Amino acid sequence: MNQKNRESVTQKFEFRNIRPEETDQAVMIEQICFPPNEACSEEHMRERIEKAPELFLVAEEKESGKIAGFLNGLSTNEETFRDEFFTDADLYEPEGKNVMLLGLDVLPEYRGQGLARELVGQYRMRERKNGREVLILTCLQAKVEMYKRMGFCDRGIANSSWGGEQWHEMSCMTGE
Repeated sequence: MNQKNRESVTQKFEFRNIRPEETDQAVMIEQICFPPNEACSEEHMRERIEKAPELFLVAEEKESGKIAGFLNGLSTNEETFRDEFFTDADLYEPEGKNVMLLGLDVLPEYRGQGLARELVGQYRMRERKNGREVLILTCLQAKVEMYKRMGFCDRGIANSSWGGEQWHEMSCMTGE
């Protein structure tokens, strides 16, 4: 994304932690952004927000006050992604050096503007300041190139069968 587009995104959106009263909105956005076999359940989303709200980064459209998207994860000292991170918020280690990214959600009407890239970039900078070292995620083959453009390296096929799909595990250092 060029500097002009990035400035446009940062002027249009406020990036901040999620608020407890936005839980229902986050659940709804997740259901819109992911097919049913991949979406986080309402129960698990509520647990994540309750246990680790500081690991949710929300993009709020300044003009409307609407959440346009968010990125969320759980910190841990583990170095390999496993499906249990999607369903067990108790795996959260507040002092963990790594973050397992669990969902990058951008509502359809906000896609194609660089918002996903900005969410990842802002999250990366924030977590570097918080002492985190590595961001780890899983994605479908169709998204590998997108994440590579955001600075992630493809680690190959993940140890994940979430939603009955084959996933790639990808990672990036927060300091790069």
